[in-house]
Amino acid sequence: MSVLGDKLKIVLADTFAMHLKAWNYHWNVEGPDFYQYHEFLQKTYEGLQAAIDPTAEHIRAIGEYAPGALGRYKELTTIEDELMVVSGEESIRRLLADNTKVIASITAAYYEAERAKELGLCNFLQDRIDAHKKLEWMFNATLAKP
Repeated sequence: MSVLGDKLKIVLADTFAMHLKAWNYHWNVEGPDFYQYHEFLQKTYEGLQAAIDPTAEHIRAIGEYAPGALGRYKELTTIEDELMVVSGEESIRRLLADNTKVIASITAAYYEAERAKELGLCNFLQDRIDAHKKLEWMFNATLAKP
């Protein structure tokens, strides 16, 4: 196992965990702004879901095995599991905090990829950081009070 592989496995676990949390919120959101939250949370989990397979493939491309078990994800992730049903606004707050953690794990993996001169992987991770920065802006805009 390599440091880069370990960092990428955290990225995979974090992405999977945030995806699952957003999906949970999408299923269970209620209230007067139901439709807006429901749609936004769907776009959120779909965007995260689209990153899972490419992340796993990058782990394989550097010669390591991608974790694929819930127990292993739980060991690796920096994202706290969600056991409660929360309001739409609170779900966005929690996802914003999780998004910050995901950006941190991707950034850590990026620096290891750069050190290893894995340029294609660096590009992939830069694109993931950019996608999460956009998500951060959208979460913050959703929480803004007029």
